[in-house]
Amino acid sequence: MAKKPAESADGVAKVLELIKENGVEYVDLRFTDPKGKWQHTAQHVSTVDADTLKDGFMFDGSSIAGWKAINESDMILQPDLDTAVMDPFAAKPSLILFCDIIEPATGQGYARDPRSTAKKVEAYVKSTGIGDTIFIGAEAEFFIFDSVKFGTGGNFGTYQLDSIEGPGSSLKDYPEGNMGHRPAVKGGYFPVPPVDGDSDLRAEMLSAMGEMGLPIEKHHHEVAQSQHELGTRFNSLTKMADQMQIYKYCVHNVAHSYGKTATFMPKPIYGDNGSGMHTHASIWKAGKPLFAGNGYADLSEMCLYFIGGVIKHAKAINAFTNPATNSYKRLIPGFEAPVLLAYSARNRSASCRIPYTTSPKAKRVEVRFPDPTANPYLSFAALAMAGLDGIKNKIHPGDPMDKDLYELPPEELKGIPTVCGSLREALQSLEADHEFLLQGDVFSKEQIESYIEIKWKEVYRFEHTPHPVEFEMYYSA
Repeated sequence: MAKKPAESADGVAKVLELIKENGVEYVDLRFTDPKGKWQHTAQHVSTVDADTLKDGFMFDGSSIAGWKAINESDMILQPDLDTAVMDPFAAKPSLILFCDIIEPATGQGYARDPRSTAKKVEAYVKSTGIGDTIFIGAEAEFFIFDSVKFGTGGNFGTYQLDSIEGPGSSLKDYPEGNMGHRPAVKGGYFPVPPVDGDSDLRAEMLSAMGEMGLPIEKHHHEVAQSQHELGTRFNSLTKMADQMQIYKYCVHNVAHSYGKTATFMPKPIYGDNGSGMHTHASIWKAGKPLFAGNGYADLSEMCLYFIGGVIKHAKAINAFTNPATNSYKRLIPGFEAPVLLAYSARNRSASCRIPYTTSPKAKRVEVRFPDPTANPYLSFAALAMAGLDGIKNKIHPGDPMDKDLYELPPEELKGIPTVCGSLREALQSLEADHEFLLQGDVFSKEQIESYIEIKWKEVYRFEHTPHPVEFEMYYSA
């Protein structure tokens, strides 16, 4: 297990200078819990000096689901000084620092800390000699609503979503009048304003990400009504997971500032497309891209083995890449959802797609089944470990599928494996198939078990709660 990192004097000096230059009043220590939610605690600047930046800050880990018991709750938030960035949404000048979780008794990284797991994947890639860098690019889609109401109880369960783009909005009265410009169902990809009414909102989200140091690229409306996507440049695995936390933070806060609300829930709207987090992966060594070659779609044998590992372990890694009960309302045929475990060049109906490129440096595999409820550190780590297992054991994915997989006749579909159909199935698959995650001590058995325990609680709550649709179907039975 990784030991507590020694922060360099240079790194400390840079952070202290940043604090001075920006008149920082609070240092916001951020970390990620097992579910993927960004957590924080803020230190007044008077408590921050060279020693605390090097030694870290004590905190109580017992209140974080899946972490410490109350009798062993003391833990250390160890700032990663290279991540220092100003918070553009704070009323008082605040500096954000990403933190790793350290065990005080041993000075080692905490086995259940998602960010530490991501770092261990990167170390494992180097230790195997397969490569020295694994790059990840992630495309997280999301919905923006004007109002969200929901609640459950012993004798009720309800939700109501409202959006100026959404179902029924064409007949509503608005203070400024109903202008009638909005995307049709499945018509959001992608007309210009005024049909695309949130173009300026997305631009502000993307610019906020740029202010926070993300290498920004693009923004656009997505297929569904009220659905959107922003694009940032790929990065090494841990840094890409860090980027995804900033991505979500900016999306939520900019939407909030507009009086709107954003969600990364995969399937909030019945009958329309859900939100995915297509994840691109490639491995490099000594500045050379290792996924480019002379095989199918100009892929290397290594890349094909990586795909083979992803397909073999897909059901197990679904527990990390698709960790919500709602995830499996997206993973159904007919909504561009990549249910079938096959690979293909450019074919978006395959779960593993090879994007077209003429540059060997851009050669990569796009895994299309993940969604943005995933903890990015654990999702990227699990995906990488599945692919690395494929490389180590030379797991070939078989022949590519260049047909439209949604139009295949039943006899051809029989031989194609699928992703899980429920979170229950994903957790059972992870329980049965997780040895590949333990290689190189990247994941630990107790980490996987505690994660599964958290997720089983969600499954039980979901399965035991009556649903409004059930009243429509069965009340008069």
